[in-house]
Amino acid sequence: MSLPQTDYPVKRIASYREWSPTVHYAQFQTLPPGKLPRRRLYDFELLYVCEGEAATYMHDKRYTLKAGQLIMLPSGVYHQNEAVSHPKTRFIGIHFDFFNELTIQTEADMVVNEEHVQPHKFAAEACAEGMTPLSTNPVYTPSSAAVQLMEQLVHEFTTRPPGYELICKALMLQLLTYLLRSPYLISFRHVSVHGDNLRELMKRIEAAPSEPWTNSGIAKQLNLSVDHMAKLFKQMVGMPPNEYIQSIRLSEARKLLRETDCSIEVVGIRSGYPDIHYFSRTFRKHEGISPREYRKLSRML
Repeated sequence: MSLPQTDYPVKRIASYREWSPTVHYAQFQTLPPGKLPRRRLYDFELLYVCEGEAATYMHDKRYTLKAGQLIMLPSGVYHQNEAVSHPKTRFIGIHFDFFNELTIQTEADMVVNEEHVQPHKFAAEACAEGMTPLSTNPVYTPSSAAVQLMEQLVHEFTTRPPGYELICKALMLQLLTYLLRSPYLISFRHVSVHGDNLRELMKRIEAAPSEPWTNSGIAKQLNLSVDHMAKLFKQMVGMPPNEYIQSIRLSEARKLLRETDCSIEVVGIRSGYPDIHYFSRTFRKHEGISPREYRKLSRML
């Protein structure tokens, strides 16, 4: 399907210290199969497929998105999204701008009303010297660390504790940096003799967060010293092994709290926290609320 084209908003060459992303919307979305209305935005959107398969029609192309992929929808460009999977497709949608340019009060403020277009509102895309603009190749397969940032961003935006705007800005900067680094990280992983083994081990951690993962155990599986393993892990993943494991366990806990009726104790055990008191303290420390409060809030939204 071909959609009408429009000019991009002017891209800015900007040093990173000028970037000041503002998050306008961040939510989980579940949609039945079907195409959404075509549209264009005043801001930018990252649309990440959590479960199922989706498609986006843009630039006279059909971009197919599988679970674990995201697409960046630029400001001012016509596009049409489609949920492909039966019976549903699950997304994370994040709307933002790069320079705190827009005042967004409702979701309608993000979408262009074609009868009353306001050209001055189209947000500019940041790009820095030596880096490829994110919209150049709009489809990404974000790392696990980047997915964790998106989930945390949704949590901050929906619960809105004091200071959430600052946290969202910081998370968005990290997320954009991970995406900008993607070409470099891919190259790095290809040249690393241990890259494939580490990626496979990360998949096992994600599939079984309740296993007793330790630095020494990971190093042994990779046939590396603990120090070398930790250095390689941080280079490739962007965080130390312990922090990564904790992020996977908390992500699993949030998912179980949202999507199952398991008791809090069972959620802790299945997430890698067999001590319910330690699980509750850790969850509250990182999420700002208790597991029980998180479940109640997630089902109200």
